[in-house]
This record gives sequence, C-alpha cells and structure tokens, in this order.
Amino acid sequence: MFDLDTINGLFGDAVTVADGRVTVSRPDVLAGPPMDQLVRAAVFADGVEREYARWLIWELGQTVGVQPASIQDLYMARGRGEVHGFTVPAINLRVVSYEAARAIFRTALAIDAGAFILEIARSEIAYTGQRPHEYVSVILAAALREGFRGPVFIQGDHFQINHKKYAVDPKTEVDAVKALVHEAVGAGFYNIDIDTSTLVDVSKPTLSEQQRLNIEVGVDLMREVRAVQPPGVTIGIGGEIGEVGTQNSTVEELRAYMDGLEAALPADMVGLSKVSVQSGTSHGGVVLEDGSIAAVKLDLDTLETLSRVARDEYGLAGAVQHGASTLPEDAFHNFPKRETAEIHLATNFQNMLFDHIPAALRGEMYEWIRDNAKDERKATDTDEQFFYKSRKKALGPFKRQLWEMPDDVMRQVATLYDQKFRFLFDQLAIGGTRDIVARYVKPPVQHKAMPADATPVHAAAPDDADLSD
Repeated sequence: MFDLDTINGLFGDAVTVADGRVTVSRPDVLAGPPMDQLVRAAVFADGVEREYARWLIWELGQTVGVQPASIQDLYMARGRGEVHGFTVPAINLRVVSYEAARAIFRTALAIDAGAFILEIARSEIAYTGQRPHEYVSVILAAALREGFRGPVFIQGDHFQINHKKYAVDPKTEVDAVKALVHEAVGAGFYNIDIDTSTLVDVSKPTLSEQQRLNIEVGVDLMREVRAVQPPGVTIGIGGEIGEVGTQNSTVEELRAYMDGLEAALPADMVGLSKVSVQSGTSHGGVVLEDGSIAAVKLDLDTLETLSRVARDEYGLAGAVQHGASTLPEDAFHNFPKRETAEIHLATNFQNMLFDHIPAALRGEMYEWIRDNAKDERKATDTDEQFFYKSRKKALGPFKRQLWEMPDDVMRQVATLYDQKFRFLFDQLAIGGTRDIVARYVKPPVQHKAMPADATPVHAAAPDDADLSD
C-alpha cells in the first residue's frame, strides 16, 4: 500500500528531497489531499516507509515554519505579569487524531489563535496505540494540511508514577517514566507534565512530609527532562500537588510543594512553569447509572487563589485545571476571568465521536470491551457506566477502523469538532494570541537525519494504560 516512490511522488515537483534535505517550492500544495496520504503512511505503514513518512512530515514542517515548540517563555512572561487574560487549552487527542487536530488548526486560523496545546498522557499513549513519534507526525501533518504556520505546542500529559508499582519496585517504575521522557522528547514533545502527585502521602503529620516523595521523585524526573532537551529548547515542565479527583488543593499545600521543590532543585536548573491543582473536577467526570455525568462542584475561588499565589510568589504562569472537558458550557468563561493558566480537555471529544460511530462498528467495539475490559467492571456498574468508563480502551485496537469510517460520518464529526473548538477557544479567550506567542516563542530549526532503515529512532517506553488521563 505504501512505498518510498509513492511517498516521494505525493507532492509532485513542489517538494524535492536531495542529500537528506527537503525543499518546498510551492508551500500551498502541502494543504491538499496528498498530505492525507502521507499521514496515513506515517501511522499505518510498516518499516522504513513509516519512518520515512514521519521524517518527511517533520522536515516539511521545519522547512515552512511548522515546528514543535516549548511554551516555557510565554508562561514565564505570564508569571512576570506581561501577558494575561486568557487560558491555554491543552487538548488530549485520543481518537481520529488527524481529523480532530485539523479542526483545532482550522479554528486557530479563524480567530488568529496561537496559545493552545495538543497533548497525550502516558496512559493514553498505551490504550490509544499512539506512540510519541506517531502523535507528533499526526499533529504536524494536520497543521500543514490546514495551512497553519507557527510554533506547535505538543505536550506529554500526566507522565505519571504508578504508586502501586512504585511501592513494589521504585527504580523500575521511575526508569519507565524516564524512558518515556527520552522517547517523547526525541519525537518533539517540548512540554512535559511530570506527575508524581500519586506519591503524596496524606498520612504524614506535616505538609512538607506529605509532599516529600512528590518533590524528590519529581526533581529526579526534571533532571532527566533537562538532560535530554535539544539545544536551544527549554522544555516547559509542569508539576502537580494533588491527584485530580481527590480533595481540593490548598494554598498551604502549594507552598509546601513549591518551597520544597525550589530548595531541592540544583541552582543552575530551570524549574517549573506551572502547577496542576485539584479544584473539584475528575477525569472523565463521575458517571451516573444512566450514563449521564454528575454535576461538578468547581471551586473557582480556590483555583483563582492558587493561580495568584503561583504567579506572585513563585513566578509561574499559574495553576492548571484538569478534567474539565465534561464541565457545563457556562463554566468555561470563568477560567480566563480567574486567570487560570491552562485547562485540560479530553473526554468530551471522545464522547462526541462515540455518538456518531456507525452502529455496527460501535457494537463490535462494545463486544471487544465486554471480553477484554471485564475486569474493570464493578459489581454495581450498569451497562451504561461500564461502557462509558471502559470504551476508551478499545480506541487502540480499533484505530484503523475509526480512521476509515465513511466520509459522511467524518464530515459530520469534523463539523461538530469545529463548533466545539470554536466555542471553547472563544470562552477561553485565546483569539488573537498568535502575535503574543510569536513575541515570546522562537523555536530553533531542527533538522533530523533521513532514516536509512526501518529502525525507530527511539525504543518504545513501557506502557501503563491504568494511570490518569
């Protein structure tokens, strides 16, 4: 289905490859159907054809100005009070990621937005079957397809320590996350959310003792990130003070974490640019017996206070809100008003797709879930609760079938995504942020060596599908 001659001929004489370098004589051709074929090769081809397609997408981006970038300098400017008034959406693309990313870039172009992040969590990498090199290729191809130009913020979300595995074998679990850092940074993830909040121990008598492992293991992982970041790039790193879905965070916890972290950091090492907190949400929402989502008691005052303390006392961009995509629509305008730095959105886009999957394919996926995710079903779960919570695990095994759904289905989904992203981007006030991003973010050009064989650039890190999204 895919071969090198076909891949090299996709754009005709508008794109040439010579001596390991790519030249683009007519950039407009990149925003056409041949890009659809190239990205499919990057996802579904085998061996050298797949590696070559991924390399070509990367080099096309470097050539025309579509480059993975760190949001670090923009966030530091926010910490200094130089920019404000918007909340950066960080969007987890679990399914039909190319079409979803195209909708994001279309929306960004329509409102001149630049401050948005596309991300994937450690757990999602596992159950969606999207390794970092594939994910980066899909995102960059989507940007090129829509004619977007500028920095592209790609983030590793919840690069999280599994506390159960850590309790049994700390080194192996930490090394697994370090391996993922290497793989992700090598692919172009220049923003990493380190999540060692799973190691917070509330049984300890003081806040500093409760946060001790969160700080120590977090600093160890931060060292790894800084050691592998490419020349000219300061990766934006986020920390977390408490697991999403547990009790709400406090200012005292934030100070205990940040004071301990700053004391533990080497003097010459750049620290965090943001911190994730808990203010009443949960990943995916709380599912009721009929499959609907329970109302969320979002503590906006706490979120606003934590953001202010993070900025004023520690120079960070502010607080990060997780688990927000299933909030009611009238909640989103509050985040820029409360100066929330970043908000993470995932589950609702998956839900929108499931509502439009052809019945036969959905039935096949649900049967797979019955057989392969039955251990996740609680005795009290209704079918609606079980399928809602577990259906994400079918996204990887059915990735190709989902990419190849009928055109009319994909057009309908694309229209819904356009509408949803426009609503969210307007509510989060990121229209017009492209110039702000350009002022602070200047990614270096980074060419990669053309692959000579089918060997992946970085080995895959160990998977763990049971962590936070």
